[in-house]
Amino acid sequence: MSLKRVVIVPGNGAGDMEHCNWYGWLKKRINEMSDLSCAMKNMPDPVTARESVWLPFMEKDLKCDEDTVIIGHSSGASAAMRYSETHQVFGLILVGAYTSDLGDENERESGYFSRPWEWEKIRSNVKYIIQFGSTDDPFLPWEEQQEVADGLNTDLHKYTDRGHFQNTTFPELIAALKQLKTKG
Repeated sequence: MSLKRVVIVPGNGAGDMEHCNWYGWLKKRINEMSDLSCAMKNMPDPVTARESVWLPFMEKDLKCDEDTVIIGHSSGASAAMRYSETHQVFGLILVGAYTSDLGDENERESGYFSRPWEWEKIRSNVKYIIQFGSTDDPFLPWEEQQEVADGLNTDLHKYTDRGHFQNTTFPELIAALKQLKTKG
């Protein structure tokens, strides 16, 4: 296992990823790095983000494998965690990760929250797990973000002023990738 690829999996509702949040900015920066490439495609079923649709897409279309770091934002973090229960990947970078459907019907329909999280399986299938979370996230209670950190023993980057990480740039992700590159 060595780090060769990065795949960005967005939050639900992202639509055109190239122009949403920091996704396009990050893809461009990663593809400027030597020995690293970034794959990003508009997701099928972008609003509900069903596990039954997204996980096969991550395997077949985005080709997430043992040489891949999956950067998952929000619903994408849920998809990355569920994917890693049954697939080996080099690493996960989870941004705005959470553990329940938050009482939201659309989140419930996604399927990610219909059963307990298999933290041990994820940890055994992933070499490195970095997490970004913010206590002022308007959508996610900090307790859920902390539950992910505790369950996966993540390298947690905790902020108090980043909300749901919806800016157009995210330089800390480049620093995290460079750190992982030196390890793999």
